[in-house]
Amino acid sequence: MTRHMTGEGAVDPQPSVSRRIRARLQQAKQRFHANDNIAAFIEPGELDELLQEVSGKVAAVLDSLVIETENDHNTKGTARRVAKMYLNEVFRGRYAPMPPVTEFPNAENLNELMIVGPITVRSACSHHLCPIMGRLWIGLMPNQHSNLIGLSKYSRLTEWIMTRPQIQEEAIMQMAELLMQMVKPDGLSIVMEADHFCMHWRGVKDNASKMVNSVMRGSFLKDPALRREFLSLINLKA
Repeated sequence: MTRHMTGEGAVDPQPSVSRRIRARLQQAKQRFHANDNIAAFIEPGELDELLQEVSGKVAAVLDSLVIETENDHNTKGTARRVAKMYLNEVFRGRYAPMPPVTEFPNAENLNELMIVGPITVRSACSHHLCPIMGRLWIGLMPNQHSNLIGLSKYSRLTEWIMTRPQIQEEAIMQMAELLMQMVKPDGLSIVMEADHFCMHWRGVKDNASKMVNSVMRGSFLKDPALRREFLSLINLKA
């Protein structure tokens, strides 16, 4: 383990919590990209430590931006608020385990189109950390071997996937892989429509543009009529 020097040549035998978590991930050869979940590598109590560490680093960013934080009542405590927001809300899907999901057997052998949505999406662009706000729809074609889950669980799983620094194209692919593994349907379709504030706040500053993309699996890829039925029923203008 690398030893870290502190003031006047003293040795700090304990690396920062972020370094400890990173070391576990690297030892396990586990990827930790922006949109990965790393909850399994965080030990009890370490999120509180991480909050303190991130607070200090956000304070350093504010200091480098020449923003007064000691005497300005508007920014006093901002560093901790920002750190808490990212760890507990905006990027929560990186640090929290998957929410519990109760699965039910398809006792009645349901095999007709099921649609869930629109589900509200709140995420953040991994390029500029600007908000992504939108909605998505999920279409499923179950079979007799499918595991059915409660409607609210689709929203919970969506939030878990989306509350990470993301790009929209990869986010719904992650969602598709999770649902294919969990539900095991004959077909799956996900459509997402979102506003990207990295376009609204900066760059071209285009407030009207939205991004719409889709992922199709199984019967939704093979059957054009099924695909058309799903797309007509979700009605993006609603």
